[in-house]
Amino acid sequence: MNENQLKFFISRLPETPGVYRYFDKDGKLIYVGKAKNLKKRVASYFTKSHHDNRKTTLMVARIERIEFTIVDTEFDALLLENSLIKKYQPKYNINLRDDKTYPFICIKKERFPRIFSTRNRIKDGSDYFGPYTSGRIMHTMLELIKTLYPIRNCTLLLSEKNIREGKFKTCLEYQIGNCKGPCENYQTEADYIQGIKQIKSILRGNIDEVLEFLANEMEISAAELKYEVAASLNEKYQLLQHYQSRSTIVSKSIHNVDVFSLSHDDTYAFVNYLKVANGMIIQSHTVEIKKKLDETPAELLGYAIADIRQTFHSNSTEVIVPFDLELTDTPVIFTVPKAGEKKKLLDLSYKNAAFAKKEKLEQYEKLNPELKTERILTMMMKDLHMKELPRHIECFDNSNFHGSYPVSAMTVFKDARPSKKDYRHFNVHTVDGPNDFATMEEIIERRYKRVLEENQPMPQLIIIDGGKGQLSAAVSSLKKLGLYGKVTIAGIAKRLEELYFPEDELPLYLDKKSETLRIIQQLRDEAHRFGITHHRKRRDKGTLHSELEAIPGIGPATIGQLLRELKSVKKIKEASPDLLEEIIGKAKAKLLMNYFTAIK
Repeated sequence: MNENQLKFFISRLPETPGVYRYFDKDGKLIYVGKAKNLKKRVASYFTKSHHDNRKTTLMVARIERIEFTIVDTEFDALLLENSLIKKYQPKYNINLRDDKTYPFICIKKERFPRIFSTRNRIKDGSDYFGPYTSGRIMHTMLELIKTLYPIRNCTLLLSEKNIREGKFKTCLEYQIGNCKGPCENYQTEADYIQGIKQIKSILRGNIDEVLEFLANEMEISAAELKYEVAASLNEKYQLLQHYQSRSTIVSKSIHNVDVFSLSHDDTYAFVNYLKVANGMIIQSHTVEIKKKLDETPAELLGYAIADIRQTFHSNSTEVIVPFDLELTDTPVIFTVPKAGEKKKLLDLSYKNAAFAKKEKLEQYEKLNPELKTERILTMMMKDLHMKELPRHIECFDNSNFHGSYPVSAMTVFKDARPSKKDYRHFNVHTVDGPNDFATMEEIIERRYKRVLEENQPMPQLIIIDGGKGQLSAAVSSLKKLGLYGKVTIAGIAKRLEELYFPEDELPLYLDKKSETLRIIQQLRDEAHRFGITHHRKRRDKGTLHSELEAIPGIGPATIGQLLRELKSVKKIKEASPDLLEEIIGKAKAKLLMNYFTAIK
């Protein structure tokens, strides 16, 4: 389709709701879309000089023919779009990954109806309840029904004529109490149908209605002194009440409502559906959507709502959603709750959607660990407002003992994992006394001066353990070296785990559960551990030297010999006289033993 043909076609498009279809040069349907205004929507694809998604640009380049269908409302367009996508599965439309056939509970249209599970819905007047996305829940429901109401499971043709002529005999199911024997007229049709009505109420979620009926029947039976009947009814009542207490209960005022929520990332979206009837959640289902173009959250959710409501044969007139879908002239009411019971329902639905997304993400990342690395680095880049992925991070921490033996430690993470071979210790050269700021300034200058001189790769992110003071000192060194502004640098303060950036007056507070904060905390903790270990060695060695040098007859050579063999103060003090004699000789060993005995 050349430019003139395209302009002419778009000029003829009506400004009404409808569905448009794009075909390629081979006549293959490649995309189906809905629109509130066909003319504006179709024109938008060709008036943009570029699209946010590269696939959109590629799709537009392949369009050779456009067809459209006018409908009465935007909601009708949504339903038609859903139907066409499911039928033709165009290349550039989102995929709703849910091609399973789910089972239903069928109440067969026949005299003395049977109840069973099936995946095939036949238009024969039978009642179907479901579908059930969990086979376990469906079988639990069938077991409950079987316990409450003995229903036949045979396929006999129980016509009045056949029963009257005595063509059937009761089977083992009658003998063990699973059936009341309608085949020999031991149970009337009226009594059987009464049970079927109650079963339908339970399957629709109207449990209170059945409980009320059982309570009334119990009173009548007890008044008529039919205690065995009353006891049987009471057993059913207790069983049904127990089942209801284990179900998720919401406000009784919420009746026949659909709840939808969405959790998504750049590639996938997960939509959860809750069905609420008579104050009880009777269905829950989550679907996965693979994104194709630059679909908005509203487009993703709208498509899923149309598909799921069709799959579950929902007739709810109210749909609870997290944001306005801007659908006009719809037969349903879309509610965006801000508080109350409906908001709690929406939050519950979102938890299910978010859990499904998290579970799926973990599966993908388990199979391909690089995906997890890229996701974490991308999240860190966004959280810290960086211009590139922080593949190489360096973190610095200071340690000293009342100003003595000051040391600094540097830990390194590459691709969000520790790179221990790159860890470094620094003994402080120019600072006297406990001055964290000056120490940090010295170490940062020494580290990155060497990086520049040896042409080593610079990190994308530098983390300073400390608040504004330590950060300012580090920034001062970067400015001296001409590196300030070329690498992201931040300080993390321990008290509230807030992040400080140069020239920002207020700190950045990350979610305590965020992976960005977790990585930074891990870097900081590693630096602290690594620095403390080195500091203790220096302190122990220094303390030991001072102590041993005070002993007459013990010189530097002897002290060095002891350190090489026993490593620490504690081990020297705990060493036996024989071991000390073996290392430094009998005379010097005696001097040590006398000294340690005297100071105890």
